[in-house]
Amino acid sequence: MRSHQNHQSGRQSRSAVRQPLRVLALALTMVVGMLPWAGPAQAHGTVINPATRAYQCWQTWGSRHMDPVMQTQDPMCYRAFQANPDTMWNWMSQLRDGLAGQFQARTPDGQLCSNALSRNDSLNQPGAWKATTVSRSFTLQFYDQASHGADFFRVYLTRQGFNPTTQRVGWGNIDLITTTGRYAPTQNISFNVSTSGRTGQHVLFVIWKASHMDQTYMWCSDINIV
Repeated sequence: MRSHQNHQSGRQSRSAVRQPLRVLALALTMVVGMLPWAGPAQAHGTVINPATRAYQCWQTWGSRHMDPVMQTQDPMCYRAFQANPDTMWNWMSQLRDGLAGQFQARTPDGQLCSNALSRNDSLNQPGAWKATTVSRSFTLQFYDQASHGADFFRVYLTRQGFNPTTQRVGWGNIDLITTTGRYAPTQNISFNVSTSGRTGQHVLFVIWKASHMDQTYMWCSDINIV
């Protein structure tokens, strides 16, 4: 009888141990599922200076995206995180395939900052986005996580009088100010940009045509030209 009781006690003890382990495994699975995914298929790049809207939000708030102070200190990032946190976690993956150079024809007005990706529509919203202060001539810095190289970059700037707090960026309110040549595969690319006499609050719109395949990236960076 004692042996049977000991056997039963042993089974209960093992069961008691297995239960919290199952709970722990479930919790870990949930945590892993919430982590940002940046696998090889998503490893690309973005303009890091002046920071794009998604990159600025990730860089500033990525490690504390649940911090309630963001709602008052950086309301546009707060709205973006509320709309879809994956927009910031995958700041390097704002791409579309197969545009065949038809950038304007296939990107509607008001959707330039999201590269016409509905999941990133929060980036199109006008408002008080944090702006990078730049001079009238500055160096644009681009980071390519996967070293794809570039067929070219096209850099546009909003026209004088454009108000980023109330207006969406459209083809009719930007001007092309810089077009680069090709760049060999590398992670870090930089080149000079002249703002053509503009001053004050503006939006810099950049198109990157990657070299490895027909992939096009588009981003908006908020700048204050002094």
